[in-house]
Amino acid sequence: MKNEPIPYKIYLEESEMPKQWYNVRADMKNKPAPLLDPSTGKPITHEALSRVFCEELARQELDDTTAYFDIPQPILDFYKMYRPSPLVRAYCLEEKLQTPAKIYYKFEGNNTSGSHKLNSAIAQAYYAKEQGLKGVTTETGAGQWGTALSMATAYLGLDCRVYMVKCSYEQKPFRREVMRTYGASVTPSPSELTQVGRQILKEHPGTTGSLGCAISEAVEDATTHEGYRYVLGSVLSQVMLHQSVIGLETKAALDKYGIKPDVIIGCAGGGSNLGGLIAPFMGEKLRGEADYQFIAVEPASCPSLTRGKYAYDYCDTGRVCPLAKMYTLGSGFIPSSSHAGGLRYHGMSSTLSQLYDDKLMEARSVEQTAVFEAAVTFARVEGILPAPESSHAIRVAIDEALKCKETGEEKTIVFGLTGTGYFDMFAYERYNNGEMSDYIPTDEELARGLNSLPNIQ
Repeated sequence: MKNEPIPYKIYLEESEMPKQWYNVRADMKNKPAPLLDPSTGKPITHEALSRVFCEELARQELDDTTAYFDIPQPILDFYKMYRPSPLVRAYCLEEKLQTPAKIYYKFEGNNTSGSHKLNSAIAQAYYAKEQGLKGVTTETGAGQWGTALSMATAYLGLDCRVYMVKCSYEQKPFRREVMRTYGASVTPSPSELTQVGRQILKEHPGTTGSLGCAISEAVEDATTHEGYRYVLGSVLSQVMLHQSVIGLETKAALDKYGIKPDVIIGCAGGGSNLGGLIAPFMGEKLRGEADYQFIAVEPASCPSLTRGKYAYDYCDTGRVCPLAKMYTLGSGFIPSSSHAGGLRYHGMSSTLSQLYDDKLMEARSVEQTAVFEAAVTFARVEGILPAPESSHAIRVAIDEALKCKETGEEKTIVFGLTGTGYFDMFAYERYNNGEMSDYIPTDEELARGLNSLPNIQ
């Protein structure tokens, strides 16, 4: 096939789907720093982590030496409903930009949840079911993770309780109703239902919430109700393990036609889709087999990689979760109510943070209006309305393609189109009406969050 013309969409056969998840930590010389138990300040044990997460997920979280994990057959069977997902050559975008660059995107929005989140949601729900639990609790920002988890739990007959960041709850009522249609309960966070929610509301009256707030509430709910565990849609290593199916499929599709990417781009909030997309390529780089340029793209309103500090911090605003060493703005940082709700997290995955600190990948922050400009350009020529989160990657992919236009370089660019934006029309309406603005936190605002970091070396 290597000599055949490149089709618009490259599909793998069902038989070519990955049968294992890849754990990039196994190939990292500098392993991510261990999670710390908030009660002892020491590396957290499997026993302690299992009080919050399912036992198998806790095991996956703590394992940084096993390179491959077999995907259970029931999860593979579920994947077959919407996987393999297509790798698309963006011929129309290339023509629009008049660039010599070749642009590809891995489209993860071709399922009812509308995003890549379903890849990990079904895995986490499966392990909860196998453990004999009644249900799970979680948080959601833009709503993609909550939608995916509600689908997975409905499929497996589990209860699902979702704490949705308040500004997204108000901006995206239809995303909320999809979750409820699948049987989940959805609560705007911070709420009066939990002790930590009430405390956050007392300290920050009128707050629009954050992922850190919602995480605290979901963890409290899970740990105070028998038969429940907390599940998370990003940040943690277990999530990136499941999401490696994205990168494994992408690499297999490229290899099928003898294509080697030069630049691989993904939006970055907590790190799930970016980590999953780059995993097998980063593995090659770590093993010295190939080299790639990796770019993490984050919102200028919540710039954890580009303006944060690499330090131990709490994963949630209420400080009930384990501490992780990561690039962070401080667990008390509450970002502006930007429309990229899925990227409004104060920190970044420990794995990606370590790779970034080792200068194996780079990061860029982009402003909201520039992101939506790229989203509209993409929608008009490629026919897909992208999610605001995904559009951060589109923005930088376009920027890189335009650089190639200036220099004449024929680079191959791959980016992750993580989901669709059909539930984000409030944001598109504001952009189309010229009402959207950019918000960049000042150094003083960031300092307030960073000054609250725990004193851990």
